[in-house]
Amino acid sequence: MPQVARLLVGNTDRFPDLTYATGLFVPDDFAWFQTRPGKTFALLGPLEIDRARRTARVDQCLDLSDEEKRLGPKKGSYPQLLASVLRRHGIRRAVVPASFPIGLFQQLAKQGIRLDTSSEPYFPERIRKTAREILAITSAIRSAEAGLARAVEVLRSSRIRKNQVLHWNGSVLTSEILRAEMEIACLRHGSIAKDTIVAGGSQACDPHERGSGPLRAHQAIILDIFPRNPRTGYFGDITRTVVKGTPSDRLSHLRETVYQGQRQVIRQTEARADGGKIQQDLRNWFATRGYPTRIQKGRWQGFFHGIGHGLGLEIHESPRFAIPNLPAGAVLTIEPGLYVPGIGGVRIEDVFQIQKGSCRRLTRFPNLWRIP
Repeated sequence: MPQVARLLVGNTDRFPDLTYATGLFVPDDFAWFQTRPGKTFALLGPLEIDRARRTARVDQCLDLSDEEKRLGPKKGSYPQLLASVLRRHGIRRAVVPASFPIGLFQQLAKQGIRLDTSSEPYFPERIRKTAREILAITSAIRSAEAGLARAVEVLRSSRIRKNQVLHWNGSVLTSEILRAEMEIACLRHGSIAKDTIVAGGSQACDPHERGSGPLRAHQAIILDIFPRNPRTGYFGDITRTVVKGTPSDRLSHLRETVYQGQRQVIRQTEARADGGKIQQDLRNWFATRGYPTRIQKGRWQGFFHGIGHGLGLEIHESPRFAIPNLPAGAVLTIEPGLYVPGIGGVRIEDVFQIQKGSCRRLTRFPNLWRIP
């Protein structure tokens, strides 16, 4: 039983907590609240109310138009209406997330509703994934793997032409073309991918560079795809770095170092492990292998991002890997990477569930490197 009332207002695209609380996907703003006895409500307009009454995971759905009628001719603004609904359900003080709309926060205060912000995550229970959530995440991962399999298929059938440029299906193979092929494959497997990364050569040295232009042989190509299943709302995420042709010795050493680094982290990862120490130990080990993390000639190089992040209703959600006590039941990515201008960038990413004594791999895709 909650000690305080709770309130969320927004749409499910901007506030995944609303999907977690209600099970709904609603593009327009609506309200969810929980009273101190623990009863939950959703306040929605006519466009959504009938669907919500069939499918929402709340105790009661309230029709916005009915609530407007309660106020009579002077129905007033939305903050006035929402405040009236809250008071009618015994709420004069509630906890909201730090991302709560500030304008609405101020307007509700004028209506006598006191709001307190919570620390993140707003629902701490989101960290420990249920069996249902694991199934949803795994399904999205399979879609991501389908997208990655399509990329490998295209790269295998491509040909190396003048200036080492790859050609496929009668034309130059670009990052844009390969990204589209990956995202179409995801769509056919029931998930929607966007902002997929297909970054080759020097572009691979910027971890979030989407990639553009012709792809070339003998260079590292980072393929990072993170689709969302629109039916469940959960994300998958996977990254592989591949080379079409023959990598240089320096690039092969870079990739082998990242591969061994990921294996090292996987062996150390378990419930209650110190993620911050594991991450720093990895950074130190990379330095001993000749890849210190530093700024050189105005650019970061080495391992300058975290080992991984939580995965669920958001592509990046709590917890980050680098926390002192990894929680059992959490789902995290393990994705070390090294980025060295002049050599290339390499990142390998898989998804794991944290367990007592170990971590369980949810990813199945093979760890490919060279594509003939």
